[in-house]
Amino acid sequence: MTWEEVFSYIRDILNFRIFSVSESPVTVGSILIFLLLITFFIGAAILARRALNRRVFKRIKIDAGTSYTLSRITQYAIITIGILVSFNFVGINLSSLTVIFGLLSVGIGFGLQNVTANFISGLIILFERPISVGDRVVVSDIEGDVTEINIRSTMVRTVNNIFIIVPNSEFVSKDVINYSHGDPTYRLDIDVGVSYGSDLDTVLKALREVAEENSKVMRKPEPEVHFIEFGESSWNMQLRAWIRNVKEYPGIRNELNQAIVRNFKKYGVEIPFPQRDLHVRSSVKLPIDDGQE
Repeated sequence: MTWEEVFSYIRDILNFRIFSVSESPVTVGSILIFLLLITFFIGAAILARRALNRRVFKRIKIDAGTSYTLSRITQYAIITIGILVSFNFVGINLSSLTVIFGLLSVGIGFGLQNVTANFISGLIILFERPISVGDRVVVSDIEGDVTEINIRSTMVRTVNNIFIIVPNSEFVSKDVINYSHGDPTYRLDIDVGVSYGSDLDTVLKALREVAEENSKVMRKPEPEVHFIEFGESSWNMQLRAWIRNVKEYPGIRNELNQAIVRNFKKYGVEIPFPQRDLHVRSSVKLPIDDGQE
């Protein structure tokens, strides 16, 4: 077989018509060109996103959440333009795509509702920004930091360093707690009970010292000590302290709890055990009573 025959054979394969869309032939060659163009635009979109994050946004000092949103939108815009250009390059115009979109709508109606809902929710998250990369959130009883927002799902790293893929619709259709939205400061409330025989002024002083001596507690707003209620076996007190970063609250809470125990021991304040008074009353005559008679 000569080279001319080989080239002729390859040309025949590339020109082989697979199907037609609105009288536009789709050949093996056009599909290969389409795939190459799509790959090129996806690669260009990824490189553009990385260049924006590393070179542009760092210089103009945009916060992480905004830079992530803008870079993602740029990436998706480039991919969308690339898809349209690729279709036109292989001879399929936008009017021909209506047939394909019609087929896709049928597929969506039969089994892609969740995918569509997550896709639309992803766009809402990117544009409305109820959450951003780096936020501490609680969704579906999962607490963690948002590490990545994709078009279908969001990656959340829990406080135990476990990565969980959460569908975007969870952030739109359900209640979501965002500790970091707009302001990373956080009020840490610590409840503690003291015995009824304690000196109230000493208790207030001991708890206030715990907050004042911790360097991670903010001075403004000032820490507060509240007498919450009279409990069954204790006065229920609450120490309220503001911290600068909500992500640090587990460690700071541990430090404050330990300091409370030490300060109470220092000032002789007792943390009582739960107590119950049990009164037994019986109207039935016991056998032992008969024996005594």
